[in-house]
Amino acid sequence: MGSLGAILKHPDDFYPLLKLKMAAKHAEKQIPAQPHWGFCYSMLHKVSRSFSLVIQQLGTELRDAVCIFYLVLRALDTVEDDTSIPTDVKVPILIAFHKHIYDPEWHFSCGTKEYKVLMDQIHHLSTAFLELGKSYQEAIEDITKKMGAGMAKFICKEVETVDDYDEYCHYVAGLVGLGLSKLFDASGFEDLAPDDLSNSMGLFLQKTNIIRDYLEDINEIPKSRMFWPRQIWSKYVNKLEDLKYEENSVKAVQCLNDMVTNALIHMDDCLKYMSALRDPAIFRFCAIPQIMAIGTLALCYNNVEVFRGVVKMRRGLTAKVIDRTRTMADVYRAFFDFSCMMKSKVDRNDPNAEKTLNRLEAVQKTCKESGLLNKRRSYINESKPYNSTMVILLMIVLAIILAYLSKRAN
Repeated sequence: MGSLGAILKHPDDFYPLLKLKMAAKHAEKQIPAQPHWGFCYSMLHKVSRSFSLVIQQLGTELRDAVCIFYLVLRALDTVEDDTSIPTDVKVPILIAFHKHIYDPEWHFSCGTKEYKVLMDQIHHLSTAFLELGKSYQEAIEDITKKMGAGMAKFICKEVETVDDYDEYCHYVAGLVGLGLSKLFDASGFEDLAPDDLSNSMGLFLQKTNIIRDYLEDINEIPKSRMFWPRQIWSKYVNKLEDLKYEENSVKAVQCLNDMVTNALIHMDDCLKYMSALRDPAIFRFCAIPQIMAIGTLALCYNNVEVFRGVVKMRRGLTAKVIDRTRTMADVYRAFFDFSCMMKSKVDRNDPNAEKTLNRLEAVQKTCKESGLLNKRRSYINESKPYNSTMVILLMIVLAIILAYLSKRAN
């Protein structure tokens, strides 16, 4: 649930972490009884625990559609990600994947760990897909077809320019934004959002992941996965993998900051998209990942550790975001706070400092002009540590509560 040291340093993480733990246990008990739906929701929980918690709050019909949409795209992504699959095998599967989801007899073994389980038992996913309403099926098929074709294109094409980068991110994430908007519209809870705003919602998340996952992707075996555009990284090093070497630390951080600055372009569109949402559950579903993205960018910015290991938000802060994100006031507060954090890290000697500051100040201006900043407390203000006795008492209380919940579940 988070280390003792982290809770000592951030004692106000304790209650949100406790609520998150209880919500996770509740979500596990909500898994449907039917084998195919049980498989889908169990798999959703395994491949994305935080996403699973947020999706559980959607209405049943939309929740099922979003669950299947997410898993279909995770399966498609598993094929794309598996670098051991020969190109001549992979490309036709990606292109035809939208047809395979209609066929419970089809399967293709690839991936590792839980993703291999997903692919080996994908017939459960197809069975559940076929039980969705026609409008949901059509939206999922359309996006899967476009995404598969786009992924196939970039199997054979390097990400050279920033335009290539935007195009790749559109195929693997912008289309997710468009697809979700179609599902929300099909549910009747929201009007169909403009494509450019839906696309930006996906690009902001995807670019954050690409930045955060540099080291994992570059060290991929048997072949590196390279998504940072040559147009950006070639200004700093001769080869993309050179960024991970200590002797290139200064240039690596400058390149990193260039990449983060590029991602910041999408913030205004994301705020516009979220501010137009009406349904509270859909709003939370959309807002929580966006806040996690800007929080992750704030941590990655000007941080050489991106090239040394994993940089991510602590679990307690993630729990706070999930617990506190209810309205646009919360979103404006979070975007403002994390942009302030990033702004404080800008080195005036950085080649992109002026551009970075301009983009951060623009989003801060938007947040201020909303008139909602004073209605919510800061996400990132540090709290005074509790003494060790208080923390021990809190941990004992937690242990008692979890033991009680486990007993009830059995």
